[in-house]
Amino acid sequence: MHNFPEHLLKGHANFMSDRYVREKARYRELAASGQTPTTMIIACCDSRAAPEVIFGSEPGELFVLRNVANLVPTYQPDGGQHGTSAGIEFAVKALGIANIVIMGHGRCGGIKAALSPDSSPLDSGDFIGKWMSMLGGLPEQVAQNALMTESERQTALERISIRNSIANLRTFPYVAELEAQGKLALHGAWFDISTGELWIMDASGDFMRPEI
Repeated sequence: MHNFPEHLLKGHANFMSDRYVREKARYRELAASGQTPTTMIIACCDSRAAPEVIFGSEPGELFVLRNVANLVPTYQPDGGQHGTSAGIEFAVKALGIANIVIMGHGRCGGIKAALSPDSSPLDSGDFIGKWMSMLGGLPEQVAQNALMTESERQTALERISIRNSIANLRTFPYVAELEAQGKLALHGAWFDISTGELWIMDASGDFMRPEI
């Protein structure tokens, strides 16, 4: 059996001597009373795009679900094991989340694989290939645009995918119902890893940098 990664142990030691010391009361309150986050973020597994770091959140503030390419499937109550759908259900029904943010990012490996399936080491029969297939024909439509550069096509699909996930969220009956009642808001965001900039989606689906 291999030793536990040393850098994780050192990181936890730093956490205990620094952040936990400063926020001990907060952690104990969360342990005693439970979590009451108001925002759920569905983000990518990419190690460079951690929502808690990007948004400078405190313990208990964000309910974060991460998967490959921050995708949301359509509502499929078929008895299957749907991890992302289960997370959404828990956030909305159990926690009473007021906001759901789909947060994509630049240089996303899942999106790159979807755009260039022939050059990807993953084939259509594996888990990631099947997972990315929920984008349907969108990757092919973007890939066929010869007027765009490769990086432009990738950014375009990263943002189109966010809009697609928001549309899929609305197929969940309780999400659509709460949104119609004004009790739940759906948002899109795109994080640029190289610059640290955050672009947010407006009501028309366009992405822009917010004014702080």
